[in-house]
Amino acid sequence: MRAALFTEVGRPLEVVSDIAVEGPGPGQVRVRVAACGVCHSDLSLVQGHIPQIGPTIPGHEAAGVVTELGVGVESLALGDHVVLSPNPACGQCDYCRRGEPSVCSGSISIAMPMFPDGTTHLSRPLAGAVAGAGGAAEVIYRGLGLGAWAEEVIVAATGAVQIPPDVPLDVACVIGCAVQTGVGAAINTAHVQPGDNVLVMGAGGIGVSIIQGAAIAGASRIIVSDPSDARRESAMRFGATDVLDPAQLDVVEQTLALTGIGADVAFDAVGSAALVEAGLDAVRSRGTVVMVGAPPPEQEAKVNVAITMFTEKRLIGSLLGSCYAPRDIPRLVELWRAGRLDLDAMITSRRPLEQVNEALDDMAAGIGLRTVLLFD
Repeated sequence: MRAALFTEVGRPLEVVSDIAVEGPGPGQVRVRVAACGVCHSDLSLVQGHIPQIGPTIPGHEAAGVVTELGVGVESLALGDHVVLSPNPACGQCDYCRRGEPSVCSGSISIAMPMFPDGTTHLSRPLAGAVAGAGGAAEVIYRGLGLGAWAEEVIVAATGAVQIPPDVPLDVACVIGCAVQTGVGAAINTAHVQPGDNVLVMGAGGIGVSIIQGAAIAGASRIIVSDPSDARRESAMRFGATDVLDPAQLDVVEQTLALTGIGADVAFDAVGSAALVEAGLDAVRSRGTVVMVGAPPPEQEAKVNVAITMFTEKRLIGSLLGSCYAPRDIPRLVELWRAGRLDLDAMITSRRPLEQVNEALDDMAAGIGLRTVLLFD
């Protein structure tokens, strides 16, 4: 199988063709990947901010076609078009039974490079060995819970959500991470209400998804902060009412001036302790700061506990938009069909897998919103 392989920080990814894929186990399916987005979390993995334990295939924002069913899978059929979720819920743990599947303790977590049983279903012949000849092989790991910069993936059936076959897979793939994460953060996590004032810090793929989610929820003012001229301009197209350049203006002061008392909700769409701190200063009393972007694990934010207590401000995390994929992915597809969610405009570049390093360079430079890697 062809895949993009990460081996060490500072070394470009290598597109290889000798990855072996074991068939699906019980409750799993094999999916032929048609398209996979390039997310900032993938860049963080490649830059070493998300530690890996061995050679890894990144990619976790994918769509494709089911080609093989494991024992016991009845929810899907061969040929089904699916969007993949990197954090599928098991449906059986305490959290799932409490109606909180986004923090499922039995899932294939987006932070885990393997299945719960310790397997990955991926291997590669060691130097000198011949692929498929039964020689020595090394384990290959699943980046960010999926490993979808590859022609095929094995996934839990609960993490492969069927979509109508007329939905383009190279468009639908961005639902898997960016759109679930951003729209979900606004609607599921923050519960943005009609008339709310919202601050979004960061206008990349997740940021513009938050903007769209806040607009769908009925926010009256959507203030967006981003240092990129191009991204501020695109934020207006996605529904921002005001845009701020943090290099030129004090975002907290401007938010207070625009809203009078502060934002009802502030979102860190980047993954930055400094933005979390700014968000706490920018929201009103009883306002909410939502941490959406994935920060490096060593980052710590400074919080004045007394002020936070007296003002009743809330700081909460949002993992994949607090989404339950079987419920939320079909809803997001329908919002796209209804013209209320612009997925097409989020995709600013399409590249073949062989240009994965160029796609990562674009992400690092802040060029565009989303690059989609194509396999067909």
